[in-house]
Amino acid sequence: MAVSQEQAHRAWRAAERIKRLSDRLVGVGPFGIGLDGALAFAYPIDVIYSVGAGLLLMGQGFAAGASPATLIRMGLYVAGDSALSQIPLLGWAADVFVQGHLMAANALQKDIERRHGPSELPAGWGGKKKPKGRKR
Repeated sequence: MAVSQEQAHRAWRAAERIKRLSDRLVGVGPFGIGLDGALAFAYPIDVIYSVGAGLLLMGQGFAAGASPATLIRMGLYVAGDSALSQIPLLGWAADVFVQGHLMAANALQKDIERRHGPSELPAGWGGKKKPKGRKR
């Protein structure tokens, strides 16, 4: 099934929202925290959120027609993130520092950009910045 550029970029934007919500609500340099880390102490809500967000990302990967290798990589990132969160004490730290949703979303976005070009999002959303022309 061929996926249009519009469909692929819609999936790109959805992945961007999921990774920001999960792992980058508050970011300082290379570190960030989102709902995945904030809910780490709220068992079983943390598991429900982590698995749900991972399923949404995987669904976007299928909708975008991502390559099988990308889908496998995304699945491993999400499964690893969700599995680590089950380890007492260490799991709480892992939810903050191991950003599986962010890694899965980045893998999907790179796959989409490779096949359909960069998404045209405003600056700050991770998309390609439109070049500024001279005003006349």
